[in-house]
Amino acid sequence: MIKNFDELNAKIKECTEKFSAKLEGKESKRAMVLCGGTGCISSNSMEIKAKIEEVLAAKGLTDKVSVNIVGCFGFCSQGPFVKIYPEDTLYRLVQIDDVEEIIEKDIIGGEVVERLLFVEPGSNEKVAKQENINFYKKQRRVALNGCGVINPENIEEALGEGAFLGLKRALSMKPQEVIDEILASGLRGRGGGGFPTGRKWQFAYAQQNDEKYVVCNGDEGDPGAFMDRSILEGNPLAVIEGMMIAGYAIGAKNGYFYVRAEYPIAVNRLRLAAKQAKELGLLGENILGTGFSFDVHICLGAGAFVCGEETALLNSIEGQRGMPRPRPPFPAIKGLWGQPTIVNNVETLACVPYILREGAAEFAKCGTEKSKGTKVFALGGKINNVGLVEIPMGTTIRELVYDIGGGVPGGKEFKAIQTGGPSGGCLPAAYLDEPIDFDNLVAKGSMMGSGGAIVMDEDNCMVDVAKFYMEFICDESCGKCSPCRIGTKRMLEILTRITEGNGTMEDLDELDELGKTLKANSLCALGQTAANPIISTLTHFKHEYIAHIVDKKCPAKVCKNLMQYVIIKDKCFGCGLCAKACPADAIAKTDYVAPGKKLPALAIDASKCVKCGACVATCKFKAIIKE
Repeated sequence: MIKNFDELNAKIKECTEKFSAKLEGKESKRAMVLCGGTGCISSNSMEIKAKIEEVLAAKGLTDKVSVNIVGCFGFCSQGPFVKIYPEDTLYRLVQIDDVEEIIEKDIIGGEVVERLLFVEPGSNEKVAKQENINFYKKQRRVALNGCGVINPENIEEALGEGAFLGLKRALSMKPQEVIDEILASGLRGRGGGGFPTGRKWQFAYAQQNDEKYVVCNGDEGDPGAFMDRSILEGNPLAVIEGMMIAGYAIGAKNGYFYVRAEYPIAVNRLRLAAKQAKELGLLGENILGTGFSFDVHICLGAGAFVCGEETALLNSIEGQRGMPRPRPPFPAIKGLWGQPTIVNNVETLACVPYILREGAAEFAKCGTEKSKGTKVFALGGKINNVGLVEIPMGTTIRELVYDIGGGVPGGKEFKAIQTGGPSGGCLPAAYLDEPIDFDNLVAKGSMMGSGGAIVMDEDNCMVDVAKFYMEFICDESCGKCSPCRIGTKRMLEILTRITEGNGTMEDLDELDELGKTLKANSLCALGQTAANPIISTLTHFKHEYIAHIVDKKCPAKVCKNLMQYVIIKDKCFGCGLCAKACPADAIAKTDYVAPGKKLPALAIDASKCVKCGACVATCKFKAIIKE
């Protein structure tokens, strides 16, 4: 049990020396670490770890090499990863069959296994060290500090990486001084609207109540988003520490984590981290002898997107149906069980220990005038380097897509990026050089949101994209207020008509009017921002809507009612593979034999075709196209 600051200092010193020795290869011992994030675990990283341990034991190397799991490396499209210290050699796309070679060549022979190194797409250069890969060069890890470095199930490694130094400093300050530090840092909420974190804490601190609460929003329901999950999986103690600092600042003794039940690894590691902190005396009663007591509780969300809205989340914790409450009063005044409550998301709380540990000025060095620090994005869609990235605020969209993301696959043209989840907007190529920050994204018709960033190329239909997000919003609307319940349904009906070739120009005016109605009258942000994908695509890609309505064509050839598959008869060899693959028996021989070919060409009967695309997938001669 750690009872005071001196004992904490001694423990941190011991853990730091031990952890540094591991990374630096002291005592002639090397370390192998594997990504233990959900993505890599689903790609057999735990089986790879077991195989490594088996081979090391068989070769008598168990005492010379340690094997461990760490959190997410971020570069998800290249996992599973194995990293070897002290050389910092990073192997990607590792399979179980690669283990023997890694141990024989690298661990025993000291030779890098070059075929498992990352290859930069532009230069074809093989890169051995993580820090030299372009994907990582422009990143700066603050919220993701420790992820991919420490074992998230070992509190001693977290202490060796700086855990609880922020709390130690906070407990040596007055609560108002802690709030002032957060205010000076310029930290804004990373979960949606970007409200200044210090101001929210100040409101709760000012309330004269015996009971107050801190709530961590780990619901993360945006399609394609996995920022919060990766932080909780990679360094759960950082979020617990951030919650404790917030509790001390406002006078709360209890914190509640609200995490999706679909995140079992994150939940288990969060529970383990809290258990280990309690065993060391860093969580619970009279922490470090300061008189400050704090405990954490974990609640599992049932998967409702609306529970990402803070008042709906509070209702869910209380056992009520997840529906938003009218505001005011705001949760900082009257929140969980009617008591003052601050609700911060995972990433926001993960930034707090850094600010207290390194100082507000250090955090504020990074970013723009009104958006300080860094932001974590889940970068996905039509992008070469899919993964989790943390970039300084003010980084341009072009840097995110091309320098970090490696550009669009297959030489395709960048068309748009959708930020902010289903409530965000789609920004076209004209905005590639715009800086990414809270206010600029809103000014351009999108939003930061929790940090989803979906890249689209020339093959994406923007009308279909708007329809996809509206389908999601309709499914997730809680139905409490009629503007959202009815308005989203009407917008989806209009979009469906347009994508089926039955739309009219009047539909565009109606979409615009419905969007304004939802924004002005919906109870919560889900409804207020539901029309953003529609409004932004209407603004920047109106010509695609007109093509669907007037020309009855989908320019991207995505909407099934407005496209068809055609066999180019002069390219067709008549092999019949496409006919065998067709589930609708829609392909038959013709009388035409192409020049240089021996068999009659085939043709597709449009009246029978179900537009599944099976024929395209099987044709070896690229003789089938969309029209």
